[in-house]
Amino acid sequence: MTDTKHPNIAAALAAAQAQMGKALKSAQNPHFKSKYADLASVVDACMPALNANGIAVIQPMTETDLGRSVVTKFIHEGGDVLECSIPLIVGKNDMQGLGSAITYARRYGLMALAGIAPEDDDGNAAAKAAPRTISADQFIALRDTAEEAGVPEAKICAAYGAPSLEQFPVDAFDRAMKKLSATIAANAEQSQIGDILAEALGNE
Repeated sequence: MTDTKHPNIAAALAAAQAQMGKALKSAQNPHFKSKYADLASVVDACMPALNANGIAVIQPMTETDLGRSVVTKFIHEGGDVLECSIPLIVGKNDMQGLGSAITYARRYGLMALAGIAPEDDDGNAAAKAAPRTISADQFIALRDTAEEAGVPEAKICAAYGAPSLEQFPVDAFDRAMKKLSATIAANAEQSQIGDILAEALGNE
């Protein structure tokens, strides 16, 4: 049996990851006017460390019942294999479109399996930034006001498209508080009217 530097692929990958650099954002995206880490930068960041620790990398294109994909495989010199599959989403139905999709899938498959990331998001992963959410103090105020108004948290979240009250969008906070305060005032008015009617009936 051939001696290996690491007994298995987990140990080899852990050693490689300790030696990997960042995937530098050196390519320009003309559509988003920003830089991103291209395939060459990702390869430069991880391949030397992977190879030095007995891990070979192949990225064949495969086709299954679910469609075409690029499979990134880390093959350890001891025989262990790690792999992940990235589906090919082809924007243009020609060789240029296919080539771009393959490059994209290779880049993200390699980053995912190696566990590396660019210095920050490249703008392609999300064209719009995630909305900012309320602070801890705002959450407490919103929760308590909703409870006083008798409005369930789920109803508030549904009205403003929030996954939860803790992740409530900050730009909707003032509007929600205003509506809840109006509900509290309306409830108080209704309660006062009810008290007056009850008192009048009681005096008859």
